[in-house]
Amino acid sequence: MSPPHRPRRRRPRPAALPALLLACAAALASCGYGSRADPVPAAARAPAGAAGTRLSADSVTLGYFPNLTHATALVGVREGLIGRELAGTTLKTTTFNAGPAEIEALNAGSIDIGFIGPSPAVNGYVKSGGRGLRIVSGSASGGVRLVVNPAKIKSPDDLKGKRIATPQLGNTQDVALLDWIAARGWKVDAASGKGDVSVVRTNNTITPDAYRSGSIDGAWVPEPTASKLVAEGAAVLLDESDLWPGREFVITNVVVSQKFLREHPDVVEAVLRGTVKTNEWINTDPDRAKASANAALRTLTGKALEPEVIDRAWPSVRVTDDPLPATLRAQSAHAVAAGLLEAPDLTGIYDLGPLNRVLGSLHKPAVTDPDDQGR
Repeated sequence: MSPPHRPRRRRPRPAALPALLLACAAALASCGYGSRADPVPAAARAPAGAAGTRLSADSVTLGYFPNLTHATALVGVREGLIGRELAGTTLKTTTFNAGPAEIEALNAGSIDIGFIGPSPAVNGYVKSGGRGLRIVSGSASGGVRLVVNPAKIKSPDDLKGKRIATPQLGNTQDVALLDWIAARGWKVDAASGKGDVSVVRTNNTITPDAYRSGSIDGAWVPEPTASKLVAEGAAVLLDESDLWPGREFVITNVVVSQKFLREHPDVVEAVLRGTVKTNEWINTDPDRAKASANAALRTLTGKALEPEVIDRAWPSVRVTDDPLPATLRAQSAHAVAAGLLEAPDLTGIYDLGPLNRVLGSLHKPAVTDPDDQGR
């Protein structure tokens, strides 16, 4: 269940501030596994005036997953790299296990900004008629693998007739697996998962147990679930990065509700300044960042990852400010081909102006807004 909406007191804005599934949207809306509110470390609560003029909102709530593909949020919150940019605005956080629940919370105003995969972002945008959210930044690329039982599956051809898990119907990994199956000439009914390969939608938190029990033969999953399965004896059959030009594809973006973006653009820019600085910190000191992310997972889930798991998983995730829009559009096309999505109009899904202002202020190159091309 998404957390209840709590109206927050807003300060008047200074005068200087500027005024995937359509066919199965109902099914997606019921696929969320809930969320929980989490305390933010004291280091993340910046004193008033820490970053200059006070901002226009008393608080901002971030939503994200306790996954390594959300490393920007894990590290940025824990290390105070996001909070210290907020100049006295209180940083609140909520974690989720599924994209539809996070989109629901964003639409309800329970969170303001979220870290989320491309398929839920597209579905949320389309379902709202283009009025619900904007993608304002990238966050991560990669970090997804197909892992299998090596006693049963030794080559891609051996997947025929096997049971392969994905996190949920129509999520980013589910779409990727369906597209990969179709490229091999095999047939699967997308809605039921039945066909030449049985696609078994399974919550990532129980996928290792399902593998251990033999109820699945493998899984197309993000990190750290993939490396948890390897620790159980599974083998990596495919790294999804190998299927993409330059081995880059978006796995996590930063989205914001359009209402919050309109009313508090200064807060959105402050958060993005924190995510950009977090990504730079992660890339500069990956070992320390890995330890920080694991400590954050311990706080959020009650258990840190074993060294063999995080050491295998961490290098496969690359944090990035670039939302890699061409890959999101390709992923949408894969969902359309699978029959899970009617061809969407994604014009306007990006607003990269706030990010590019931040990048410019930090003397970093701008990223491209696809909607501006050719204008």
